[in-house]
Amino acid sequence: MNVEEFKKKLKEYKKEEIVLTKHAEIRALQRNIDIEEVVSNILSPEKLVFVKKQEEERYECYFAYSEEFCHKYVIVTNGKVIIVTIISINRDWQKTIRK
Repeated sequence: MNVEEFKKKLKEYKKEEIVLTKHAEIRALQRNIDIEEVVSNILSPEKLVFVKKQEEERYECYFAYSEEFCHKYVIVTNGKVIIVTIISINRDWQKTIRK
């Protein structure tokens, strides 16, 4: 699935359909990432620049803030958006997605 298709898919979800796993909540707190910002990125995915399918309905999503800073979320879409983990990348994330 390409990025534009995935953005359309994410825009179909409502705030109540976004679920954070306990692991994702802990990681967000450890990494000083605002959970409301994560939810906002899912609901309005303008910053989404790369999507990689891992398994059936499980995706790595990269939300870019600059060339050297992005958030990576691993999410599952199965009627809801389940955020499995949240990672902050403070280096050239473009090299990561080229691999």
